[in-house]
Amino acid sequence: MGFTREELEGYRDASVPDLVGDAPPRLVFVGINPGLWTAATQTHFAHPSNRFYPALHRAGITDRELDRVAGLTDEDRDHLVGRGIAITNIVTRATPRASDLSTAELRAGAQELTTRLAAWGPAVVAVAGVTAYRTAFRSPAAQLGRQDEPLAGAELWLVPNPSGLNAHETVDTLAARYREVAVAAGVR
Repeated sequence: MGFTREELEGYRDASVPDLVGDAPPRLVFVGINPGLWTAATQTHFAHPSNRFYPALHRAGITDRELDRVAGLTDEDRDHLVGRGIAITNIVTRATPRASDLSTAELRAGAQELTTRLAAWGPAVVAVAGVTAYRTAFRSPAAQLGRQDEPLAGAELWLVPNPSGLNAHETVDTLAARYREVAVAAGVR
């Protein structure tokens, strides 16, 4: 499955529904905001170069590698929710790059995210993107790993962004970080 640049541009400013079940999730992964491919497929972390789903599988969080490129199937979504996993974003608006977001937009998104998380009641929240977290939550010294302060009552972790643009990380290094949060949340 593929999209032309023009087709993807048609998804600018679209949103992607949160992936969350009826029961409180054990672990919520939080992205920065949807990319255009994600908006087109209505699947978080869907871009072909994104390593989120391969890392989830390698970490033992899913029993198979979910094929996100064409969009997750209902069975795939049920698998994630059934494992106690939810997925959302700091900012809901799709852009070509996370760098297209303003500081004000990230900070407003952080407030909205905190409200959503408080309603969901997760055990652990893993924000994928330390730089965006620092800006959104006014925490310039934040580092990867478990944070001292909770977020909306949940244990808070900062994990690397799985985007293909994050050249410092591999599927294996992402999987190691994701495994840590999965163990903390009791989903692995």
